[in-house]
Amino acid sequence: MVFKIKDHYYKKAKKENFLARSVYKLEEIDNKYKIIRPGMRALDLGYYPGSWSQYIQQKIGKKGLLVGIDIQEVNGKIQQSNTKLFQKDIFSIEQLSDLNIDQAFDIVCSDMAPKTTGIKSVDQARSLEIVEKVFEVLPLFLKNNGDLVIKVFESQDAQDFFKEKRNLFKSIHFLRPKSTRTVSKEYFVIGKGFKA
Repeated sequence: MVFKIKDHYYKKAKKENFLARSVYKLEEIDNKYKIIRPGMRALDLGYYPGSWSQYIQQKIGKKGLLVGIDIQEVNGKIQQSNTKLFQKDIFSIEQLSDLNIDQAFDIVCSDMAPKTTGIKSVDQARSLEIVEKVFEVLPLFLKNNGDLVIKVFESQDAQDFFKEKRNLFKSIHFLRPKSTRTVSKEYFVIGKGFKA
């Protein structure tokens, strides 16, 4: 099944000067769960190409701080005074000082996904592996009572994993945003109130 790349959300993103259509996924999550507020400290894992970072920048304002990390080259289109971007492997960071900061974040966002193979079981396993690694480093990045937004591909193993991790948050929610392509098996997990 082939989807049309230049769909409604693609055109909307172009018109509104966002770098990718995925911004509308975060916008829907934020509208529903009120996770991004002015003055927040936010971490965007695997931020490239940067539409989530653009959205977060606008919401947190000049008094907030956004840190974006990706293994790809820094995207100059999203440089702002309230933003620090790093070309790093997220999982190589051992302490906050590696990012020139000294406080954990109010929210951690991850739209990371593996390079897909088209083999469902392989893609699901690789997606969950990324999620598991994020959860390993979460105590370093996310402050007590902070929030998490993370993408995962639908699978029984993913469901089992999040059942195990429910006690790490005051509440956990699951959402498949309206802008998600029909062929996609992704959904988002929103953890509110991290128990650091």
